[in-house]
Amino acid sequence: MEKFSKLKELVAAVETDADKFYNSGNGAAGTRVRKAMQDLKTLAQDIRTEVTEKKNSGK
Repeated sequence: MEKFSKLKELVAAVETDADKFYNSGNGAAGTRVRKAMQDLKTLAQDIRTEVTEKKNSGK
């Protein structure tokens, strides 16, 4: 559950940069958004792996 909380925090943290990029055209904010999305992807994959392991250990 710790990783899931971290995922939510990361989404909340990138929200201001996403707003700056999409609404103000700030290119540097776009770079930060791209990096955050890559971090989210990695974290989401870690969560998927953890869930699969936990699910399969019960069988």
